[in-house]
Amino acid sequence: MTIVIGGAWPYANGSLHLGHIAALLPGDILARYYRQKGDNVLYVSGSDCNGTPISIRAAQENTTTSAIADRYHQEFTQCFHDLGFTYDLYTRTDAQHHHEAVQAIFLQLMANNYLYKKKIEQAYCETDKQFLPDRFVEGTCPNCGAKARGDQCDNCSKILDPLELIDKRCKICGNEPVIRETEHFYFTFSQFQGRLETYVAEAKADKRWRDNAIGLTERYLAEGVPDRAVTRDLPNGIDVPVPGFEGKKIYVWIEAVAGYLTASMEWAKQHNIALEELWNEETVSYYVHGKDNIPFHTVIWPAILMGMGAKALPTHIVSNEYLTLEKRKLSTSQNWAVWVPYILRRYDADSIRYFLTINAPENRDTDFSWREFIYSHNGELLGAYGNFVNRTLKFLEKSFASQVPQVDVDGTIRKQTIQLFSDVGVAIEGGHFKQGLEEIFAYIRAANRYFDEQQPWLQVKENIAACHQTLATCVYIIANLGQVLQPFLPFSTEKIRDMLGITELMWYEQVELPKSIGEVTPLFERLDVALIEEEYEKLVNDSHS
Repeated sequence: MTIVIGGAWPYANGSLHLGHIAALLPGDILARYYRQKGDNVLYVSGSDCNGTPISIRAAQENTTTSAIADRYHQEFTQCFHDLGFTYDLYTRTDAQHHHEAVQAIFLQLMANNYLYKKKIEQAYCETDKQFLPDRFVEGTCPNCGAKARGDQCDNCSKILDPLELIDKRCKICGNEPVIRETEHFYFTFSQFQGRLETYVAEAKADKRWRDNAIGLTERYLAEGVPDRAVTRDLPNGIDVPVPGFEGKKIYVWIEAVAGYLTASMEWAKQHNIALEELWNEETVSYYVHGKDNIPFHTVIWPAILMGMGAKALPTHIVSNEYLTLEKRKLSTSQNWAVWVPYILRRYDADSIRYFLTINAPENRDTDFSWREFIYSHNGELLGAYGNFVNRTLKFLEKSFASQVPQVDVDGTIRKQTIQLFSDVGVAIEGGHFKQGLEEIFAYIRAANRYFDEQQPWLQVKENIAACHQTLATCVYIIANLGQVLQPFLPFSTEKIRDMLGITELMWYEQVELPKSIGEVTPLFERLDVALIEEEYEKLVNDSHS
C-alpha cells in the first residue's frame, strides 16, 4: 500500500506567512509518521508559478515572470527545508514535465468526451488591453453581498463566475471592464454530479474528511455542479494543445490541481517506478490545504480524475480553518502577517511546529499571538519537555558518570508508553494532530511528576536500587519521546537520539536502553518575555509602513 500526501501549492508571487504553514504542516507530520511506521510514502507539492498575479508582480518590478517565480520558489524551498518538511518532490508548475503532463491530461479528457467548445462572454479591460482572469475581476458577491473576487467569495465560499459579480472592477487599473465574446473549452462537471454525491457520502460515512470539507462540498453539490470553462486568455501558463486555440492557456482548475499527479509522475520517472504502483485503487491519499481550497480538492479534482478514468480518488481531506493574527484576519496587502523567513531567522523551527500544531485551526479559526507563542515555548517546550530530558540526563551525568542503569523499567509506565504509540498513531491517521500532540505532552507532564515523586536525588543516597529503576525508567521515557514526537518535533527529537546514541527510527516501543549517554545539551533556550512587546510593536509598525 502506498500513502500519497499532497500539500497545497503556494503561489509564487510573495513570501509565505504562518497561515500557509498552519495549513501545510499536517502533510509533513503525516509523511514522517507513515515513513516511521515503515509504509511506502510519496509526499509531493510545489510552487504555483503560472497565472496573472505573477505577471502583474513582474510588470510592477520591471522584470520577467520567470524571475519572480524563481525568486519565490527558491525562498519557499529554503523555508520548507528549514521547517523540516520532508517532501519527496517539491517541484513547480512552470517545469516542462508539468506542462507536458497537463497537456496530456487535457487531451485525455477531450478524447473521453468531457470537454466541449463554447463561445462565451468574458470581462475585458480596455485600459489594460486584455481579457481578465477570474480573480482579477473584483466586485460584490451576488450570494452574500461581501467584496469578492471573480473566482470565489472568501466570505461565503461560493464558487463564482466573474460575470455574476455586481459592480465589476478590473483589479489592475480599477476601471469597469467591458464584456467581449471569446471561445473556450468547458469541462462537463455536471456529468459527474451523481458520482460525486456517492463519493462524498462514502467519505462522510467513513469520517475520512474534515467536517468543513463535508459541509462545504455537500452545499456545492446541493446547488448543482455547473460545467466550467477550463481554458482562459492568460498571459502565462500552459498552452492549450489544440489548433485554433493558440495564445489560450489551460486554466488553474485543471492545471494546478493536476500538480499532485504530475509531480507523482515525475518522481516515478526519476526512480524508474511505474505510476500504477503509486496511484491505484489501494492508494491512501491525504490532501492537505486551507479551507479556501476545499472545492478544488473535493469537487473539481475528483471529477477530473473520474474523467480520466483514474482509480486513486482523494481518500482523506485535511482542510484547516484559518489562522488569525493577534485577533485580526491575516492580510498580505496590509502587511498584517508573520512572514516565515523572518520567524525562522529568530526562533526554533520546533517552536513554530509545536505552536501551529497545538493551536492548529483544525475545526475552527485559531489565533497566533506573540504572547501565546513565547509562553508556549517557555512553558511547554522548555518547561515540560526540555526540562524533563535535561534534568534526567544531567543527573545521570553527575551521579552515574553518564552510565545508564541496565535494570527493568517501571511496568505501569511501559504499559502507558505502548498505549501512547497506539493512541497517537490513531490520532495522526485520522487527521487529529492537535489531539496526538496533546496526548504526548500529557505523558511528558506525567513523566515530570514521576521524577518528582521518586526523588532520585534522595534515592541515590538512601536506596540505590530504587534510584537505578527511576533513572532507567526516565531514560526509557526519553528514548520513546525521541520516537513518538519525531513526526511533530523532528529537530529536538534528533538531538535526543544523538545524546542516547539511537540511530533507528521506529513507531513502536523502544525497549533497549543505551549503556551510556553522550554530551548533554539543552533542547531549547528560554525566550525573553520582552520579545512579546517587541514583536507586537514591529508587527504594528510594519503594517503601517
